[in-house]
Amino acid sequence: MYSYALLEKGCYYLIQEKEEAPVNLIKVNLETDNCMFVSKYAEATSLEWKRKSDPIFDILELLGDDKVKDWESMYNDNQGSYNYEEDEE
Repeated sequence: MYSYALLEKGCYYLIQEKEEAPVNLIKVNLETDNCMFVSKYAEATSLEWKRKSDPIFDILELLGDDKVKDWESMYNDNQGSYNYEEDEE
């Protein structure tokens, strides 16, 4: 079992918080003495505080810069596909 204390600020990780939970992509945005402020990317992006002692079942991977750029490109393309006008005349 791991904890958020192992994660580094500014890095993207693929993690599983619980054994049967889905894999999540997170980014550590800020670190304080006791907590981490993370972005969690799922169907919608959420920002949340986690205690450094909060458990993580598995840290699957630290994403390298090239993988982050590839993911950002796909993520940004998908975000733009939802911005459309329903009643164009």
